[in-house]
Amino acid sequence: MASEAGKKRKPKVIRTDGAPPEGKRGKADGEQDARYYSEECEVDLRDPIKDYELYKETCQELQRLMAEIQELKSRGIKDNASEIDERRVQSCVHFMTLKKLNRLAHIRLKKGRDQTHEAKQKVDAYHLQLQNLLYEVMHLQKEITKCLEFKSKHEEIELVSLEEFYSEAPTEISRPDITLTEPHQQTLARLDWELEQRKRLAERYKECLTIKEKILKEIEVKKEYLSSLQPRLNSIMQASLPVQEYLFMPFDQAHKQYETARHLPPPLYVLFVQASAYGQACDKKLVVAIEGSVEEAKALYKPPEDSQDDESDSDVEEEQTTKRRRPTLGVQLDDKRKEMLKRHPLCVTIDLKCKDDNVLHLTFYYLMNLNVMTVKAKVTTAVEMTSAISAGDLLSPDSLLSCLYPGDHGKKTPNPANQFQFDKVGIVTLSDYVTELGHPYVWVQKLGGLHFPKDQPQHTVTADNSLSASHMELTVKLLRTRLQSRLALHKQFASLEHGVVPVSSECQHLFPTKIVSRLVKWSAIPFEDYAELPYTKDVLEAGLAEDTHLYYMALIERGTAKLQAAVVLNPGYSALPPIFSLCLNWKGERTGNNDDNIRAMESEVNVCYKELWGPKPGYQLLTNQLQRLCMVLDVYLETEPHDTSVEGPKEFPQEKMCLRLVRGPMRLKPFKFNYPQGFFSHR
Repeated sequence: MASEAGKKRKPKVIRTDGAPPEGKRGKADGEQDARYYSEECEVDLRDPIKDYELYKETCQELQRLMAEIQELKSRGIKDNASEIDERRVQSCVHFMTLKKLNRLAHIRLKKGRDQTHEAKQKVDAYHLQLQNLLYEVMHLQKEITKCLEFKSKHEEIELVSLEEFYSEAPTEISRPDITLTEPHQQTLARLDWELEQRKRLAERYKECLTIKEKILKEIEVKKEYLSSLQPRLNSIMQASLPVQEYLFMPFDQAHKQYETARHLPPPLYVLFVQASAYGQACDKKLVVAIEGSVEEAKALYKPPEDSQDDESDSDVEEEQTTKRRRPTLGVQLDDKRKEMLKRHPLCVTIDLKCKDDNVLHLTFYYLMNLNVMTVKAKVTTAVEMTSAISAGDLLSPDSLLSCLYPGDHGKKTPNPANQFQFDKVGIVTLSDYVTELGHPYVWVQKLGGLHFPKDQPQHTVTADNSLSASHMELTVKLLRTRLQSRLALHKQFASLEHGVVPVSSECQHLFPTKIVSRLVKWSAIPFEDYAELPYTKDVLEAGLAEDTHLYYMALIERGTAKLQAAVVLNPGYSALPPIFSLCLNWKGERTGNNDDNIRAMESEVNVCYKELWGPKPGYQLLTNQLQRLCMVLDVYLETEPHDTSVEGPKEFPQEKMCLRLVRGPMRLKPFKFNYPQGFFSHR
């Protein structure tokens, strides 16, 4: 019975989305179209608020009907089936109402979007028209500005003054009766007079050119005559070659050098001979020459007997002068000091050329009374180097050759007998005069064949050729290595001062692809400032920092963290690595004394420096150490635990992949980078 009642009450549904049945296809298509579009028209007539109220009432009715059906089913009485069907039909009617409301809502949404799109298109069209108008306005303003700023070319011409114009110009051009009252006509008249003068000057210029051409032809004739003499002179020189070969003098310059070498003192002569021999045999880029006054060197040579007589005569003259006039003690000491530090008039120059055409100029002097040799250095680069403030001491003569051999700083005289000579004339130390005289390095004495034993002092030290020959090759190699290392540091310092750490392609595998910490400052500091830093005491106590070394300060930043690195650069770089002392300013001051991880960061660059040498000869060690400092600072900051008392995200999110964040009782962080896996681990 319930099914039959349901069938009788089933409502008829009119399908509007498809075609009508075949039997009723031709009945009234217009009515069906009207039914389809009537719902869109109904949207404009209905109130959305009332539809919303209807929606809420329908939902409440559905809830009530569903609750009643649930209650009737829970009773389990068979007579309730008709009531259940009745409420089910009512629910279906409400569902149809909800569907209609849904369709109306979708139609409203579509109409709203269409209206919004049409309004947007209108706004875009108006905006485009506005832009076109603004562009036209700007173009017109530019044209107006050009017109206002237009200047005639006659304003750039320097015209003669009015007095000269009226005094020199003819009346046909000047027309004083008109030009004196009209400024425009006056300007035109002055321009006509300028044109007339320039025409005259042009004619005169042509006349001068013709005269010049005549003189040039005469010069060419004389040049041809002089050039014809050159082949004759060359033939004469070619004819003299057999004579030069027969006399063992292939080059005139070499002959003059050897003639001049006869007047050299023994140490400089040994240096000249050994350096020339080494250059001819092993090093073609080593050039040796002699400079100075030969006449003064000849005047110094006197026979022993004559010299003794002269000394006795000079003593008599001194006694006579002392009776007449006694000079002050200060003047006497100054004269004696100058005589004591007197150099030989001749000196030997050695030019060491490198592969990149950089040249190290060495000038060797001989102090006759002290019996020691000194040297001055100068560098000439093939390409003009960029100026770097921190690289000022790298190529300076005082530090360029310092400690070429360990402990040889060139500030003290190697001859023990000189100290007694200094005491007589009041000289405290030779270091006060090295700027003028040069540095008396020990290797300079050995190149000149001089050896001063400390255990058994000798009265007279003579120049030894074998001693010079045994040290020549190694010293030349060390000098070239020092020059190349200093030039490489000079280029690197220029980049470091701009906050760029240069890393070559051969060393890219030593670091991860992304390093957030950056170098923001690189500067040189004096030894006194370095010694006052509290975190450099360990280096000073270990004797690894001396006044002959170079000192620098690097500042690396990431966010609020600032890492200061005090660097000690040994003169023997890169054979001897730089030493870093670190201080991190982040949530307090952290150094190697109060933070084990800071000490571990120092060991990464000071102890594990062999990993950072790069391609030989290892001139990229310093920049690789700085790049590693940036890397380990990232690891240090990213592995720090987040402070829960501070709101917001972590300041340094972890971007590096680490196997373990900390290890051991000292809670050390993983600073070792593993390539090519790309993760960090503990050592």
